[in-house]
Amino acid sequence: MVRLSLKLFFLFAGTIVLLSTCKKDEALIVPEERSFPLVDQRLWPYFEAFESEAAARGISIDLVEEEITGVIEAIDEEHVAGQCSYSPFTPGDVTVDDEFWNNSGTNFREFIIFHELGHCYLKRDHREDSDNFGFCKSIMRSGVEDCRDRYNTQTRHTYIDELFFPGNF
Repeated sequence: MVRLSLKLFFLFAGTIVLLSTCKKDEALIVPEERSFPLVDQRLWPYFEAFESEAAARGISIDLVEEEITGVIEAIDEEHVAGQCSYSPFTPGDVTVDDEFWNNSGTNFREFIIFHELGHCYLKRDHREDSDNFGFCKSIMRSGVEDCRDRYNTQTRHTYIDELFFPGNF
C-alpha cells in the first residue's frame, strides 16, 4: 500500500513538473516583430497596420516585398503632410513631413500614412466627393476641396473599407 502511494505520488509530481515545463516553454515563444528594412522605424506600426487591415478584408499585401520605402523628413511644400512618389517602373516612396509627424497624434498619422500607401501601393487617385453633411467620403481626399475629415475611432472602419474597396462606396 505504501508502495502504491509512493508510485501515485511520483506520478502526480511528474505530471505537475511536465505540465509546468510545457507552460514555461510556451511562455518563451515570442512572436517575431514585423520589420520594414526600407522604412523609418517610427513608421513600422502604420505599415504593419495597413497590411493587417488589408488582411482582415481578405487582401494579401507585403510592403517589404514591394520595396515600398518610408521616411520622415521636411516637405518644403506648404500644407503637405505626406507624399508618395512612384512610377510604373519603381516602387513607391512615402515621405511624411517631420513637422506634421511631431505635432500629430496616432489617428492623424495613420490617416496620412494610409492615404500615401493608398497612392503608392493601391495606385489610388484622389477622391473629392463628400456626403450630405460635408464630410469627406474617402481617406483619399486631396485636402484642397471643401469636405471635412471625420477620421476617428468610430468612422475608421468605414474609411478603411472604402480605401480597399472604393467601388463599393
